Amino acid sequence: MAQAGQETEVKFHVRRLAELPARILALGGRLRSTRSHELNLRFDAPDGRLRRAGHVLRLRRDAAVQLTFKDQSRLHDGIRSRREIELGAADFDTARQFLEALGYVVIFTYEKFRTTYELESLQIMLDELPLGGFVELEGPPESLKAAAAKLGLRWQTAVPRSYHELFLQAQRVRALPFSDLTFSNFKGMAIQPSDLALEPADE
Repeated sequence: MAQAGQETEVKFHVRRLAELPARILALGGRLRSTRSHELNLRFDAPDGRLRRAGHVLRLRRDAAVQLTFKDQSRLHDGIRSRREIELGAADFDTARQFLEALGYVVIFTYEKFRTTYELESLQIMLDELPLGGFVELEGPPESLKAAAAKLGLRWQTAVPRSYHELFLQAQRVRALPFSDLTFSNFKGMAIQPSDLALEPADE
């Protein structure tokens, strides 16, 4: 089933991701989905026109398979908002072949572990990436700043960039010889907030 809507979210980089579940539950939140591995493939046309337009075409596999299109985002006071269309798929490899048959190519592969909580009208995603720990808050714009304060996240450190953009930052700073954000590529490597030009929200 396809779902179309508006994605409204804010993202933070944190050092102590493991402390947040207890804090969320103490505030009355509940676990929505347990920690699961995600594999994400980002596609574009060979001429790069989707990225130039600020569009995202992504195929994701975790407990399910999902195809997502995101429109160009608008950023206001740290909050990113954009149209998002999601479509479930039965099989990851078949969905990939479908996109490639249409002429799209994979331009970026990234993986993470994600745990999702609900707190009132918000979804809280705790992400573990090779780049470190991140928190994404998604929900009504008027609720995001208050929720961040309750979780001990400093609003002024909100991250306006995507995980792809953060990887490109690390790639430049650390002269990384690879082009994908995978745990195997980063094995034995410790990425610092300074490598990403970020300030942790929990310090």
